Amino acid sequence: MGEVWFGYDKRLDRPVAIKFIRVDRLSGGAPDSELTKRFVRESRTTARLEHPGVPAVYDCGTEGDNLYLVMQLVKGSPVSYLLDEVEQVPIGWAAAIAAQVCSVLAVAHAESLVHRDLKPANLMLCQDGTVKVLDFGVAAALSPTATRLTATGIVVGTAEYMAPEQAMSGTASPQTDLYSLGVILRELLTGTNQFAGETPLASMRRHVDDAPRPLRALRADVPEELERLVLWLLAKNPSQRPPNAVVAYERLLPFCRDLPPLPGFVEGDASHPVLMYAAVVGRIATSREKTPLEEVTQLTATAPASSSVPQRRPQEKMARARKDIGALKAESRFKQAAEVLSDAVEAAVHSLGPEHEEALQLRVELADVLFLGGDYRRAASEFERLVADLMQRKGPDDDHVLRLRLMEANCHAALGDTALALTQLRLLLEDEERFGVDEEHLLELRRRIGLLELGSGDRTRASRTLRDLLPDLERRYGSRHPNVGKVREILGELSDPK
Repeated sequence: MGEVWFGYDKRLDRPVAIKFIRVDRLSGGAPDSELTKRFVRESRTTARLEHPGVPAVYDCGTEGDNLYLVMQLVKGSPVSYLLDEVEQVPIGWAAAIAAQVCSVLAVAHAESLVHRDLKPANLMLCQDGTVKVLDFGVAAALSPTATRLTATGIVVGTAEYMAPEQAMSGTASPQTDLYSLGVILRELLTGTNQFAGETPLASMRRHVDDAPRPLRALRADVPEELERLVLWLLAKNPSQRPPNAVVAYERLLPFCRDLPPLPGFVEGDASHPVLMYAAVVGRIATSREKTPLEEVTQLTATAPASSSVPQRRPQEKMARARKDIGALKAESRFKQAAEVLSDAVEAAVHSLGPEHEEALQLRVELADVLFLGGDYRRAASEFERLVADLMQRKGPDDDHVLRLRLMEANCHAALGDTALALTQLRLLLEDEERFGVDEEHLLELRRRIGLLELGSGDRTRASRTLRDLLPDLERRYGSRHPNVGKVREILGELSDPK
């Protein structure tokens, strides 16, 4: 995706890492402005991801046509180096590395952030034994559509660690990351990646077609429960994998023991400040009433807390929102825009009522901003309430109602709840066909449904949906249109027995 330079922050007098992102050009040779916007947006989302297992993001921007990200300089070795140098990784260390990644994923997924490119080279093992997960948001920034396909139909990610649904349709969810983690954990335990092929395409086909081989046939000392967990993570259908990263973490934790020093990688000095700190934190009594993911989800789903700043009158809040929101959105500052809009919506609902036209406009804009900022969980709730309120006022065939229903389904798809998203999209398609919605919109909706079906592991239904769609796409756009070519390519792969 690019290259990393060692740098120095002259203002704060500290070393940093600067990642330059390779920028694809449009056919006319001009920089892709949409790519730049996505990159800034994803960088801001990643910067809000507070976890000791994620390097801090200090800055992002452009230098000429190049994109760059300034990050905390992490001292350690990629896990890929560990695999190259250590003949057999101890079982405890394999589980400990994977469990630390799970703790990062639990927080990231609760923030609607999916990595999409987990691999050993993106995991940094530090000398104190901690693991840093690198490149959050980079794969998402390079991918322009909801299905995560590039303009040329190339799937973003690394083929050797790519989940079947990502390889086939470009779709990604929290379960996509868990599959990649399963590939990494299996490689840590056996020293080989069963799915690595001679070419990226060969690797992608192996993920789709080849069943994972049992670990104990290659390494007899692997506990049966750990072998079962790896097979669970590597299920072809995302709905058959662990429901979330917390469950995987809890299954890994019992094996995180007997962690000897790894010469050249982990020294195990008990006086290391991080280990001293962790020894104290590890003694804190924990409650089992809620899982860490449930705690994080509750926090992220809660509206911003009111501050101690004196409250403005409702009219002042709405006027301030109208003045500020445009500038904030233009700069992709969606988190701050959502806070301003939340304040304005509260004022409008209180003074005008939730169904007043002005209040509804602010509520719609809030839902859209939450979606743009990646807060899909809150956005889904906002869209759901808006659909119910607007349907009563304007009827089920209103264009705004139909758009809001589509956005709610897109939120659930982004959160990895593919079954619910598909149910909503299929009902929406039935209604839009009945209401006589524009054909281009219907074709795109059908394509979206087919890709999600493929991403959910339902290859039979996806094949039927896309096969019915192909002649209609060809009639509308011609045989050389990119979407026609991609659908034809997917159908070819689905019909190929190997």
